[in-house]
Amino acid sequence: MIAIVCGVALYFLLPSPWNVVALLGGVVFGFGETFVWWFFLRRRQVLMGAETMIGERGRVVEACRPTGKIALLGELWQARCEQGADEGETVRVVDRDRLMLIVEREP
Repeated sequence: MIAIVCGVALYFLLPSPWNVVALLGGVVFGFGETFVWWFFLRRRQVLMGAETMIGERGRVVEACRPTGKIALLGELWQARCEQGADEGETVRVVDRDRLMLIVEREP
Protein backbone atom coordinates (compact mmCIF):
# COMPACT_ATOMS: atom_id res chain seq x y z
CA MET A 1 0.00 0.00 0.00
CA ILE A 2 2.83 2.38 0.86
CA ALA A 3 4.53 1.60 -2.44
CA ILE A 4 1.40 2.62 -4.36
CA VAL A 5 1.11 5.89 -2.43
CA CYS A 6 4.80 6.65 -3.07
CA GLY A 7 4.32 5.85 -6.76
CA VAL A 8 1.40 8.28 -6.99
CA ALA A 9 3.38 10.98 -5.15
CA LEU A 10 6.36 10.50 -7.46
CA TYR A 11 4.02 10.67 -10.47
CA PHE A 12 3.42 14.33 -9.68
CA LEU A 13 7.02 15.14 -8.70
CA LEU A 14 9.08 13.54 -11.48
CA PRO A 15 9.33 14.73 -15.08
CA SER A 16 7.86 12.70 -17.93
CA PRO A 17 8.42 9.71 -18.68
CA TRP A 18 9.90 8.90 -15.23
CA ASN A 19 6.65 9.77 -13.49
CA VAL A 20 4.86 6.93 -15.33
CA VAL A 21 7.72 4.53 -14.57
CA ALA A 22 7.53 5.42 -10.86
CA LEU A 23 3.75 4.99 -10.81
CA LEU A 24 3.88 1.60 -12.54
CA GLY A 25 6.77 0.47 -10.32
CA GLY A 26 4.83 1.42 -7.19
CA VAL A 27 1.73 -0.42 -8.39
CA VAL A 28 3.68 -3.56 -9.30
CA PHE A 29 5.59 -3.52 -6.01
CA GLY A 30 2.38 -2.93 -4.04
CA PHE A 31 0.57 -5.87 -5.65
CA GLY A 32 3.65 -8.05 -5.24
CA GLU A 33 3.84 -7.24 -1.55
CA THR A 34 0.13 -7.97 -1.13
CA PHE A 35 0.55 -11.35 -2.83
CA VAL A 36 3.55 -12.29 -0.64
CA TRP A 37 1.67 -11.42 2.58
CA TRP A 38 -1.43 -13.27 1.41
CA PHE A 39 0.64 -16.37 0.59
CA PHE A 40 2.53 -16.24 3.90
CA LEU A 41 -0.51 -15.68 6.12
CA ARG A 42 -2.60 -18.28 4.34
CA ARG A 43 -0.16 -21.03 5.38
CA ARG A 44 -0.25 -20.11 9.07
CA GLN A 45 -2.46 -22.11 11.37
CA VAL A 46 -5.04 -20.20 13.39
CA LEU A 47 -4.30 -20.28 17.12
CA MET A 48 -7.42 -19.78 19.19
CA GLY A 49 -9.48 -21.48 21.81
CA ALA A 50 -8.72 -23.02 25.17
CA GLU A 51 -6.19 -25.44 23.67
CA THR A 52 -3.72 -22.59 23.20
CA MET A 53 -3.43 -22.16 26.99
CA ILE A 54 -1.95 -25.62 27.56
CA GLY A 55 1.71 -25.18 28.44
CA GLU A 56 1.31 -21.53 29.51
CA ARG A 57 2.46 -20.32 32.92
CA GLY A 58 0.17 -18.51 35.33
CA ARG A 59 0.29 -17.06 38.83
CA VAL A 60 -1.94 -18.31 41.65
CA VAL A 61 -4.13 -15.52 43.04
CA GLU A 62 -6.35 -17.73 45.24
CA ALA A 63 -4.82 -20.84 46.81
CA CYS A 64 -5.55 -24.03 44.87
CA ARG A 65 -6.41 -26.67 47.50
CA PRO A 66 -7.42 -28.39 45.15
CA THR A 67 -9.44 -25.63 43.41
CA GLY A 68 -8.66 -21.94 43.28
CA LYS A 69 -7.97 -19.12 40.82
CA ILE A 70 -4.98 -18.26 38.66
CA ALA A 71 -4.07 -15.22 36.57
CA LEU A 72 -3.24 -16.30 33.04
CA LEU A 73 -2.85 -14.11 29.95
CA GLY A 74 -4.42 -11.14 31.73
CA GLU A 75 -7.52 -13.03 32.91
CA LEU A 76 -8.61 -14.89 36.04
CA TRP A 77 -9.39 -18.60 35.59
CA GLN A 78 -10.74 -21.32 37.85
CA ALA A 79 -7.99 -23.89 38.33
CA ARG A 80 -7.46 -27.26 39.96
CA CYS A 81 -4.08 -28.34 41.31
CA GLU A 82 -3.97 -31.81 42.87
CA GLN A 83 -0.58 -31.06 44.50
CA GLY A 84 -1.88 -27.82 45.95
CA ALA A 85 -0.46 -24.37 45.22
CA ASP A 86 -0.28 -21.31 47.43
CA GLU A 87 -0.99 -17.72 46.47
CA GLY A 88 1.86 -16.18 44.44
CA GLU A 89 3.26 -19.49 43.15
CA THR A 90 3.80 -20.12 39.45
CA VAL A 91 1.86 -22.95 37.84
CA ARG A 92 1.77 -24.49 34.36
CA VAL A 93 -1.45 -25.46 32.58
CA VAL A 94 -1.42 -29.16 31.64
CA ASP A 95 -5.06 -29.74 30.67
CA ARG A 96 -8.55 -28.32 30.93
CA ASP A 97 -11.95 -29.56 32.02
CA ARG A 98 -14.59 -27.34 30.39
CA LEU A 99 -13.80 -23.90 31.88
CA MET A 100 -11.54 -25.17 34.67
CA LEU A 101 -7.82 -25.39 34.00
CA ILE A 102 -5.82 -28.32 35.36
CA VAL A 103 -2.46 -27.02 36.56
CA GLU A 104 0.76 -28.26 38.14
CA ARG A 105 3.24 -26.34 40.26
CA GLU A 106 6.41 -25.17 38.57
CA PRO A 107 9.62 -26.45 40.21
